[in-house]
Amino acid sequence: MALEITDSNYEALIADGKPLVIDFWAPWCGPCKMVAPIIEELAGEYDGRVVIGKCNVDENSDVSGAFGIRNIPTVLFFKDGKQVDKQVGSAQKSVFETKVQALL
Repeated sequence: MALEITDSNYEALIADGKPLVIDFWAPWCGPCKMVAPIIEELAGEYDGRVVIGKCNVDENSDVSGAFGIRNIPTVLFFKDGKQVDKQVGSAQKSVFETKVQALL
């Protein structure tokens, strides 16, 4: 299951340096609903190797503001505490999986 990423925990997760994926979404966003099951699947498949989480932009404006999120869904990929990739909009699972594999 994807981790809930909030204004209060995101800095510690990034500073930890583990591979990290953050899905920025909102409940009212249609394309976000298409990406959500993919993120959940990847969270299960990469459990213990990559931290995969979701951040509700309506409830966590500090996180979304810190990364300049303007469109959702936006999925950010972090390696060694630095953003290394981004996916804006929905995409096939294979696209997300390739980006997650690159973090390992």
